[in-house]
Amino acid sequence: MPPTIHIAEVDCREVWKHLSSYMEGDVTLEMRHQLEHHLRGCRRCTAIYDGTKNVVQLLGDKKAIDLPRGFSERLYDRLVLQSSQQG
Repeated sequence: MPPTIHIAEVDCREVWKHLSSYMEGDVTLEMRHQLEHHLRGCRRCTAIYDGTKNVVQLLGDKKAIDLPRGFSERLYDRLVLQSSQQG
């Protein structure tokens, strides 16, 4: 009988924090398993992942877009605020 593998749980905030690194394949194997496990069970994070993936695909024509300074931090802060307001 194969050994049971325990995957440590990560919360939505942790997923958001690592999502772009995950998409670029720049996370540890353990973190990749944790994120994939979370995404299988969380519709909100799956929607964010799918939306982000779609944007990346749309921009895949090698055109560079400069985001305003601090954009990523403001986006993350807003996601955290929304999550805390929704429970």
